[in-house]
Amino acid sequence: MKIKHTLAALLLGAAPLISEAGEQTAEQFRGTASLDVGYHYLLSLPDGYAETSDKKWPLIIFLHGAGERGENLEALKKHGPPKLVSAGQKFEAIIASPQCPNGQIWEAHAVKALTDHLIKSHRVDADRVYLTGLSMGGFGSWDTAMVYPETYAAIVPICGGAGVRFIMADRIKHLPVWIFHGAKDSVVEPAYAKKMFDALTKVGGKVKLTMYPDAQHDSWTAAYNDPELWKWMFAQKRASR
Repeated sequence: MKIKHTLAALLLGAAPLISEAGEQTAEQFRGTASLDVGYHYLLSLPDGYAETSDKKWPLIIFLHGAGERGENLEALKKHGPPKLVSAGQKFEAIIASPQCPNGQIWEAHAVKALTDHLIKSHRVDADRVYLTGLSMGGFGSWDTAMVYPETYAAIVPICGGAGVRFIMADRIKHLPVWIFHGAKDSVVEPAYAKKMFDALTKVGGKVKLTMYPDAQHDSWTAAYNDPELWKWMFAQKRASR
């Protein structure tokens, strides 16, 4: 399936303008910008979904890594929740696994548009929507949560990072976060995970960090195979706004 949305965003900012006399004056631009977004995605519905018409279910959005980009949804079954579902593991949740096109990275507004679409089109408990991803998807999880801090009940970034967004940690201090990383990761440095953990801890965030001492870049297999991760995730509910 593919979801395609046009997302309108309000732009507001001040831009300095050099006057003829060489002085700078404060100016303001206000307008709208449209972003056309679309993702193909795998969708897994829990047992009992079709038989119940009034029950609402948790939703997990999974963002894959750079190696699974493209147009072949079967590639998503190599790792993470799609791999577990394909192997027969049952989840009492709706699981959506979008595929990022070749040459692109995860776009926060597009991930949010897909999330909104799924909430509207399926029986989703909007207070139990979870975002997780590995490597490039870990970066995408951080980015999306920073831009839309009130949408998700919890995020689980694995072997990713937030770049300079660690300075915005206070935006998600209310959001439960469990970070996973391999201490020997040579692709995405473990320092990324530690920096975000420290930044969230400093502002009183609800953050946990699991650093696998012998793991390299693949810290996601151990993380997603850990029953405690799923137990913790499903216990989280979106904070009151």
